[in-house]
Amino acid sequence: MTAAEENTKIVVGLGNPGERYDQTRHNVGFEVINELASRMSAGPGRGKFEGDIVSSSYGGVRWLLVRPLTFMNLSGRCVAALVKFYKVDPEKSLLIVCDDISLPLGKLRIRGKGSAGGQKGLNHILQSLGTQSVARLRIGVGEPPPGWDAADYVLGRFKSEEQPIIHAAVQEACDAVQDWGQHDLNHCMNRFN
Repeated sequence: MTAAEENTKIVVGLGNPGERYDQTRHNVGFEVINELASRMSAGPGRGKFEGDIVSSSYGGVRWLLVRPLTFMNLSGRCVAALVKFYKVDPEKSLLIVCDDISLPLGKLRIRGKGSAGGQKGLNHILQSLGTQSVARLRIGVGEPPPGWDAADYVLGRFKSEEQPIIHAAVQEACDAVQDWGQHDLNHCMNRFN
């Protein structure tokens, strides 16, 4: 592995493509990627591997900020192609950012491995890579109200009173991603969990 490959970090924010899904709970991963690209003064994205990829050099790290353009449940196609093309170790150089209905609104949870916990996009990625040892940063979007279907809930938008909380969570998630890239997963977990 070359020094450049060693220092390449791939951050994948999960969501669904299209205006219909903008600002929904399920697209909070896209929001993190958008904010990271802005922070890093990255140029426009380019379509490749069924994703929108923004490349940036920031803080001595080569960042690939990715929004898969498949629907959420097929995100693994994009991620597996990226990992193969860039020859990165998914256990060290890949971080998935996604929503989580089992966490309170705005709460972050960072882990290095484990099951998908019902998140279908993350599940497809783990299946496509053949490992559960992939770092993931989950952002709590709150539980569906009683009687609501989980799919309908995550495809809904945040209420006006929830928006400041999720905005702060996106900012904190970006801080966590940058910390992971500059240090390592354990450092990031100790600081943000």
